[in-house]
Amino acid sequence: MELRTGIETRRSIRSYTEQPVTEEQIRQIVSAAQLAPSWKNSQTARYYVILDPALKERIAAEATMQFSKNMNNIRNAAAVVVLASKQGIAGYNDDGSFTTALGTHWQSFDAGIACQTFCLAAHDLGLGTLIMGIFDPEKTAEIAGLARDEQAAALIAVGYPAAEPSAPPRKPLDEVLTIR
Repeated sequence: MELRTGIETRRSIRSYTEQPVTEEQIRQIVSAAQLAPSWKNSQTARYYVILDPALKERIAAEATMQFSKNMNNIRNAAAVVVLASKQGIAGYNDDGSFTTALGTHWQSFDAGIACQTFCLAAHDLGLGTLIMGIFDPEKTAEIAGLARDEQAAALIAVGYPAAEPSAPPRKPLDEVLTIR
């Protein structure tokens, strides 16, 4: 699909069919997501894809801070992705000091770029995604088996959409754009 069309039509999906997502589809999505830019090309994003129903259930039950909507989204999706970031790289100098006045912010910034690229790549394959931020990063890391130098940045539900939601309203362009 054309890039603009993909951006305009990608939606947060909260209802999925029972059709499974294949490992090949996941590989295609992550291969595209790897192309996302990152701080000094550090490529700190890591993707832990949970297809195992028992592990998905553990994340839903133990790592969503009892937020029922995220529990249901994880349970109903074919897969849940733990998007992780290697710590202490994005925004840092080699000696461990910050390169930027924004401190640890850049790690989250890079994760956000990787996350959106992942979601657009999934959309291009006809899959729906939902980025979830209400979760316990430590419990998620434990369940998914993240490396010690990685931090869970987001959860992404992935599956075939059961419905295509309409676009939510957007603010007028003049409200979000300033040209000087």
